Amino acid sequence: MIYKFRIVSDEVDNFRREIQIDAESTFLDFKNAICESVGFDKNQMSSFFICDNSWEKEKEITMEDMGNDSATEVYLMEDSRLDDFIDGEGQRLMFTFDYFTDRSFFIEMKELETFKNLKDPVCSLSLGKAPAQNMDLDEFEEKTAAKAKAAAVEDLDEDFYGSESYNEDEFDVEGFDEMTFDE
Repeated sequence: MIYKFRIVSDEVDNFRREIQIDAESTFLDFKNAICESVGFDKNQMSSFFICDNSWEKEKEITMEDMGNDSATEVYLMEDSRLDDFIDGEGQRLMFTFDYFTDRSFFIEMKELETFKNLKDPVCSLSLGKAPAQNMDLDEFEEKTAAKAKAAAVEDLDEDFYGSESYNEDEFDVEGFDEMTFDE
């Protein structure tokens, strides 16, 4: 069985990759195919996250066991097969490629081809330039602040400031005259 995944980035609008990979391949094979398709160093720490339909992270599949003392089960890329975690078309994943700034690709399983196999993963579509694999903290903070400011401006409308028409009856002048101000 062959899985066809679509990969996008929230940092670059015109970026998209499609990877076809055998369902029995490991997440390590998938990570290597993604890294090859975007020119990333395969040795950088990274993780996949199985997500729900709202992109909320549910299970992590990582390169190395970091020795967490939590009760959460650790899944390693080299030991975890895709078909053990992928439920079907529409399954969502995140591939975190930069832990320091928590940057990720968003992945969706778009198509499932039964009765076919692939020896090696294939990048079947490559559009746009991938974001840089690593970003320094200052650059990341600048981009994050600019996005937050743009989002805040979009959320403001005239109701935030009040209506455009001025109504003198809405302003209580009587109480204002009686107020005293201490110095």
